[in-house]
Amino acid sequence: MTDADIPDDWRFLLQEFDRRIAAGRAMGGPEKLAKRAAQGRLNARELIAALVDTDSFRELGTLVGSVSYHDEALAAADALVCGIACIDGRPVVVACEDFTVMGGSIGHGTNAKKLRLANLALQEKIPYISILEGSGERATNALSRYPYASNDLQILARLSGIVPTVCVVVGASAGHGALTGLMKDFVIMTESAVMFAAGPPLVEAALGEKVSKEELGGAHMHAGVSGVCHNIVTDEREAFALVRRYLGFLPSNAWSVPPHRTSVAGERRSLPHILHIVPRDGSKAYDMRKVIEQIADTAADLIEIQPLFGKSLLTYFARLGGYAVGVIANQPQILAGAITADAAEKAAHFLGVCNAFHVPVVFLADNPGVMSGSQAERAGTLRAAARMYAAQSRLTAPKLHVTLRKAFGFGSSLMAMNPFDAQTVTYAFPGISLGGMPALGGGNAARLEKDTHALLLEAQQSGSWNAGDTMAYDEIIDPRELRNALLDGLLLCSERMKLAVVPTTTTGVDP
Repeated sequence: MTDADIPDDWRFLLQEFDRRIAAGRAMGGPEKLAKRAAQGRLNARELIAALVDTDSFRELGTLVGSVSYHDEALAAADALVCGIACIDGRPVVVACEDFTVMGGSIGHGTNAKKLRLANLALQEKIPYISILEGSGERATNALSRYPYASNDLQILARLSGIVPTVCVVVGASAGHGALTGLMKDFVIMTESAVMFAAGPPLVEAALGEKVSKEELGGAHMHAGVSGVCHNIVTDEREAFALVRRYLGFLPSNAWSVPPHRTSVAGERRSLPHILHIVPRDGSKAYDMRKVIEQIADTAADLIEIQPLFGKSLLTYFARLGGYAVGVIANQPQILAGAITADAAEKAAHFLGVCNAFHVPVVFLADNPGVMSGSQAERAGTLRAAARMYAAQSRLTAPKLHVTLRKAFGFGSSLMAMNPFDAQTVTYAFPGISLGGMPALGGGNAARLEKDTHALLLEAQQSGSWNAGDTMAYDEIIDPRELRNALLDGLLLCSERMKLAVVPTTTTGVDP
């Protein structure tokens, strides 16, 4: 419709509307946008366009920040571009802090938008993705009356386990914005991103500590030391590809099951190469990632979650026979696969996500137990391990367990080995070693007689035959049949997975 076709009584109003919408979409203005582009950075609207399906974004709250009540400066979209969109055809809620407007700070209007988005995700039961690059609460908020209202953190807490939530940090994120990121299930940071409660100037002023922003809250620190960040990516486009893949393993909400995909890659096959990956000698290291790559449909059907944290234990989303599964696996390359505090914390969170969204979990056990020693005790390893055990025990999603070579003490329980623990199937390779502790060290510690020590060692090394005789495992399997045996387990629980599902309820207090 041309201007000439617009009735006179609408023309002026629509002209004013167009002017205000244009101002709301102007972001930080041509100069700031040009500077950002020169740095090779996408602006807020470009970031959202790169994340969601083409032409699917419907902006909400464009005019927030367009009216000045007390001579305060106007802010385009109040520094938050947000709305509804689709990712792979499924509806989502998406928000992106706009650093070109007041440093992406959060004003009262911004808070109202964030609150509305979180409520929409909760009400309509759709995933919520936020892109963070902002300085936290706007300092000038203190100059006006605070609204007596809830904030988005309260709703984000209620969203947990109801819909998948993802945060992508693409720059500096501080204060309240960073807190909203931490409330999400999956936190991704680009290599140059930083995240902290307060930035270096505030830290120096409050504590006298001089620290760079990278040391304080850089991506590698959070991914490898604090565990705040799950995965690091090179840039925003790699981040968004990861978001799409991650959401592909999960349903849109806790009232549905993960999508199943049928393909030739999901068919049965033997794994002859696995005998060259897993050494027969339980004391020799190997890379458990290669085992996971063998059982998955394809390498493209794998996402490792939190690879730089708690490295003695691996957490993956994978596809097995077209089914989305979670994989918890000991990593014998690191500390022989012993479960550390960081590893247990990582696993507990991952198990919580799998349970919330009805994702079957495959446990691949090969560990000497929970990490011991004074450093481990001071790190709270026992409490973290107990938290992992609680998460494992609460699983209502199907559990499939395999012992590859060894599982000792509490380390076996954490990996869902114990009989009568609601597993769909439990398997073991021939020649596994079992026991309360490794016989070599345990016998010496207990000062056992030589003959008793020898008997203990023999019992440990005959674990698979004894366990097979007593039904401690459903079956002792040829390692080359690992993938097919797991496929049979998933087929066994497939009818249960078709039943109407509801959000899981958690009782008890975490250790």
